[in-house]
Amino acid sequence: MTRLIDSGLEQVKNMLIRMGNLAYEAISNSLKGYINGASTYLEVQKTSGILVSTADEVEDKVFELIARFQPVASDLRLLKSYMKISYNLARYGRYALDISQIYEKLDGLGLCENWIKDHIIEMGRKVLEMIRISIGLLESYNVKMTDSLSELEKNVDEMYFKFLDRLIDETSAINKCIISSILVARYLERIADHAAYIGESIIYSVTGEHVMLR
Repeated sequence: MTRLIDSGLEQVKNMLIRMGNLAYEAISNSLKGYINGASTYLEVQKTSGILVSTADEVEDKVFELIARFQPVASDLRLLKSYMKISYNLARYGRYALDISQIYEKLDGLGLCENWIKDHIIEMGRKVLEMIRISIGLLESYNVKMTDSLSELEKNVDEMYFKFLDRLIDETSAINKCIISSILVARYLERIADHAAYIGESIIYSVTGEHVMLR
């Protein structure tokens, strides 16, 4: 039986899925620009702005649904999760903007050693896969998908610390490249965390349990 609140919940869910697709686009574009040596700042800035404004719209809609329908406990869990998810998706846009700004200030990977470029490309691939999984979670609420999300998050963390260790040992790397690649690696590691946060919110909304995927 359809309830009055259900259409509002579906509307918020669709807003989050749109945010997820925009966030994927923003991070993908910023990484391509950084890796291939092209400016994407203005494009990513626009997408990031849309993500922030949409997150505000999600928050407003959630409060509207609470005020109008006095939702039961399971609906309140879902609405709480939606607000957390919208924040994490907006953060994707912020990190995408940071990556594109690094290229503007410090250039891309053109002067870096090959292993640095390869490492960033592989980290980026894993992070984009995590974002895809987090969007899939929003669409399906299949909490089993969080297993692969958790595994990828651990892989990205491991790659981040291995990257730092090797940079310490590889003294021949160019200083500017070291600075920019460390920053991008850190942003990718943080994006992976936010993808895991979304998985945790989905589990909470479905089961009521607080599960840590990190």
